[in-house]
Amino acid sequence: MDQTSHHPRAPEDLIVAIALAATWFVYLFGGLYVLGPVLGVGLTGLWFARVYLASDRVPTLSVPAIPSGVWVWIIGMLIMLLALEVGHMNQNLGTGQTIKSTIGWAKGWALLALFPLIGACLHIRLETILKAAGWVALGTLLLTPIFLVAPMLGLPKVLFVSPLKLVGGPGPEFFAVQLYSIEPTDGSTRLRYFTPWSPAAGMIANMYLIFALSDKRKFWKWMGIISALAMILTSKSRLALAAALFIWPVVIAVGEAKRPAMWFLATLGLLLLTPMAQGILDWIDGTLNSIKSMRADSNRVRELLGDIAIERWRTEAPIWGHGIVERGPHAVEYMPIGSHHTWFGLLFVKGAVGAIALAVPLIWSTIEFALLAVTRSAAGRIAFGMVLLMTFYSIGENLEILAYLMWPGLIVMGIAARELREGSEGLERVIKSPVAA
Repeated sequence: MDQTSHHPRAPEDLIVAIALAATWFVYLFGGLYVLGPVLGVGLTGLWFARVYLASDRVPTLSVPAIPSGVWVWIIGMLIMLLALEVGHMNQNLGTGQTIKSTIGWAKGWALLALFPLIGACLHIRLETILKAAGWVALGTLLLTPIFLVAPMLGLPKVLFVSPLKLVGGPGPEFFAVQLYSIEPTDGSTRLRYFTPWSPAAGMIANMYLIFALSDKRKFWKWMGIISALAMILTSKSRLALAAALFIWPVVIAVGEAKRPAMWFLATLGLLLLTPMAQGILDWIDGTLNSIKSMRADSNRVRELLGDIAIERWRTEAPIWGHGIVERGPHAVEYMPIGSHHTWFGLLFVKGAVGAIALAVPLIWSTIEFALLAVTRSAAGRIAFGMVLLMTFYSIGENLEILAYLMWPGLIVMGIAARELREGSEGLERVIKSPVAA
């Protein structure tokens, strides 16, 4: 929506539009890992400033109340910080390491609370996110052929690593401008786009697929869908493909749950499929086994990492965890214990307290946004799909490490939470208002 004299565009809406639309431009400077936290902290600072100025006689935009669902995320991530501090204290990790880990929390877990807060309490429109996401999708679609041709032309996998890596981060891949990667098992080409690794590209592609499917503009909708599917297929991520086949059909089913026709079609479908149930189950089992066999070594390492994380969590630090990740043995190729899995990582690093601190907000939001999606709310559907995506990927990625890329979806979760709160307040006003004579 363009700015008008009656509805001037809020500065935060413009900032979000520019930041998201400029994704590829910022990536070319290796700055996406910096952009996410800076945007989250900066817009939260704007919210704090408005809260403070609201008590003075200074003209400022209104500040909506924080929805209960956002409070759950804020409290959960603060408990995550508490688990981090206690874990460091119990393991005698020292002040320096504690400060370093706290900064890491601020650039990861904290963003899972800050961006929903921003979406709920600042004046950011859903249309802004969808339009800006369309520009990202267009850039992705135009660059995909270049990335695919690059290995054939003998171009290097990584063009350069940005000097911005000096600000600190999980690794140089978060600041690298890369064209492609090579799968070591079969020598095939996998694309990473603007993410640190291919499976992460598959996750972010699914987020953009959710956006595209909600876009009412026909050209941008189909362009976004094709772009997202291209990302998913060229990332060659098994989890991404499974998510694409699972998440949106569930969102549509929930969104249409109030329609009797949906229940009729579902019942009819079950009746027709019942005689073929065993054959379908055998086909699914065979498909899953064939997918697993594609990268058997990867599956073996992931399973062993998980076994080590669970055993050491259970026997050494069940409540508060070990405080930090530790390098694994040779059997897991020295990968960090708890990596490649949010829950194993949380249990190992932050113990049962950390796992509960994430599980409660995820469950709360799943229920809350499912109820909103039933009302056929566009924000509710996207937010519900986003929570399903986060839950789905928690078994294959560490969510906090990719929060700097998930921020558009997290903002929509805040917009949906605000919509849900406004709807409940409107219902309360109707109930409390006197009945007209």
